[in-house]
Amino acid sequence: MLAFLVSAIRLGMTFLLGSTGETITEKSGHLNLGIPGVMCVGAACGCYAEYMYFTAVGSNIIPLLAVVIPLLAALLGGALMGLLFSFLTVTLRANQNVTGLAITTLGVGMSEYIIDEASTIFTKGSKYFTASLPFADDLGWFGELFLDYGVFVYLALIIAVSTTYVLNRTRVGLHLRAVGENPATADAAGINVSRYRYVATCVGCGIAGLGGLSFIMDYLNGNWEYCVDAIGWLAIALVIFTVWKPNLAIIGSIVFGALYVASSYIVGVSFAGKELFKMLPYIVTILVLVVTSMRSKKNQPPAALGLPYFREER
Repeated sequence: MLAFLVSAIRLGMTFLLGSTGETITEKSGHLNLGIPGVMCVGAACGCYAEYMYFTAVGSNIIPLLAVVIPLLAALLGGALMGLLFSFLTVTLRANQNVTGLAITTLGVGMSEYIIDEASTIFTKGSKYFTASLPFADDLGWFGELFLDYGVFVYLALIIAVSTTYVLNRTRVGLHLRAVGENPATADAAGINVSRYRYVATCVGCGIAGLGGLSFIMDYLNGNWEYCVDAIGWLAIALVIFTVWKPNLAIIGSIVFGALYVASSYIVGVSFAGKELFKMLPYIVTILVLVVTSMRSKKNQPPAALGLPYFREER
């Protein structure tokens, strides 16, 4: 049970980073279905940066740089994908749904190309990301359950809590929510709608890129897997599951992680059964969406989500 919970939390933080990034994006009115591709690119850029760093320094590895450089590369890679999405949807006025799907296809292809050019195994670098607090092992089950994690778990929690505070307690968050709810009114109030959508999308995609790197370097211990994009779709589902609230996503991400890994801890389950277990997060999301839409008027997506805004038509 302890190993199951630890595994659920580690995987859950990948979902948390992806969903937090998508929540920021959707709060601006942008529906970015390209998050799976963004997470793939973030993972590939971070892994490639780690590969280049190890190649450059040889055995003279500085642990701090071995973590910071891939993090910055994943953040930048994701942000550039967000910039591309914003340019197509805000400046060129392309359809958001079609553009998001195109970004996913592009991101998956780019990640495979980048990794093929570098290496397929990054286990050497993953040990720096999974290194836990030195005193965690001395605290028994408490230390293993709450403190025996790498940098991504704590980073994801900090980002989710900070995002909740910014969205609900700051002027920037108020303006961002106004842009997502009614961009015409926000524009009339002097808020630059295009700027907020550009920045929110780039920041959100940068955070989602970190989620992709988390999946490879933390949960898979440096082994590259093709299913990063599948995790991205679950991150989008988590946004709906937690009704666009990053603080609720902390709990929701652990639930998703538990449902996803449950099949690995149940004895006697066939391959088909394991795949059915992996469908549970999607099924739960659909049920939550149905219930919230029937019972609650306030837990709804931003009113202008997915709708383009052209100032000339205001």
